[in-house]
Amino acid sequence: MLDSIKIGHFISEKRKELKMTQQQLADKLKVSFQAVSKWENGSAYPNLEVLYELAVALGVKVDDILTGCEKTGEGLSYSKAGIDITYTDTIKQEMAKHLETKDRRVLNGLGPFASLYDLHFPEIKEPVLVLKSEEPGSKQKLAMEYGFTESICHDMINHLVNDIVVMGARPLAVLDTIVCGNAEKDTIKTLVKGISQACRDNECSLVGGETSIQPLVIDAGVYVLTSSIAGIVEKSHIIDGSAINEGDTVLAVASNGLHTNGYSLVRLLMEKMPQIKLDRIDGLTFIEQIMKPHTPYYKAVKELFGQEYLHGMAHITGGGIEGNLCRIIPDGLTAEISLPQIRPLPVFKYIKLQGNVEDEEMLRTFNCGVGFVLVVSREGKEDAVRRISQHYPCYEIGRITKGDRKIAMKGRLSWL
Repeated sequence: MLDSIKIGHFISEKRKELKMTQQQLADKLKVSFQAVSKWENGSAYPNLEVLYELAVALGVKVDDILTGCEKTGEGLSYSKAGIDITYTDTIKQEMAKHLETKDRRVLNGLGPFASLYDLHFPEIKEPVLVLKSEEPGSKQKLAMEYGFTESICHDMINHLVNDIVVMGARPLAVLDTIVCGNAEKDTIKTLVKGISQACRDNECSLVGGETSIQPLVIDAGVYVLTSSIAGIVEKSHIIDGSAINEGDTVLAVASNGLHTNGYSLVRLLMEKMPQIKLDRIDGLTFIEQIMKPHTPYYKAVKELFGQEYLHGMAHITGGGIEGNLCRIIPDGLTAEISLPQIRPLPVFKYIKLQGNVEDEEMLRTFNCGVGFVLVVSREGKEDAVRRISQHYPCYEIGRITKGDRKIAMKGRLSWL
């Protein structure tokens, strides 16, 4: 166990030997002198982000700081426990390149204890933050196994942004977390690069996060990703489905495949039928089809923000259309969905056939080709379809009627 008093005394002695004040050391490390004071009185440890720079400033090794003395013989060290601080520091330097942003609202970069983001929006009278966390589920296991490391980052961020867009929110800032068993520089660099690029594609910024190396908790080569987002919306412009009325039209916006749901079933299918991995569907192998990154809908649907005809939106994830659209349907109304109008993608037809999966299970597990749903007034239907179709296929699949059930599925899916 680390001895904070011993560590603090060691830092203090080394600082004094170099004839530095606490403020001078703090300035060198770009931290507050209160932080240095807390280290030296033993009430806090130096943060991992600054530990290497502190060792350099004091002219000692990281292990010397952690043990509170300069070692002359072999003993336990942080690196022997599985974490090479010098190596992880080079990784953080690589991360810093991908955290660079032109967003002037981001007030600091990699290094501080937390990220600062300016929330002053003169054009928004009553700003409401929209917050969400997300992880790409078991798809990330396949991504690491088959070399889709950067692609899985787009899955995570696109899913995350889609979840706040349904409320009319503009995405602002993302924090990511990478938990791994060992620090592989190239893999972590690829992950951060992918997350950063996905944020830029969705017009928001990756402002920081956490890389946690857990050698005694997670197996080497295993990476667990998660991220959180903050978006903003004018209070009076929140889209929550409360404006949905009888007679409204339900529009489907096409997905490009599985997105980030249904992979436990798919992995089971692959275990039972490993030969399907290289089967070709629409010119791509099965693996390439199921690893397509989640479709990002923000740039398409933001064009509808402010339109009075837009009454509700739903991101179709786990639970399918019924399990997600029901979240926004007001009491006393029913969304009647015409299943024959849905256009299932070839990859879903293939999974149904190979796995002998019932229609009900397909609809409950997958999006079946509908990645996003809009509920609009009849008068606004044509304009909504025209705008969205410039980005993704968009078509009518249902209508809003009076009723006690939130969702009513009519007819059967067409697999021809």
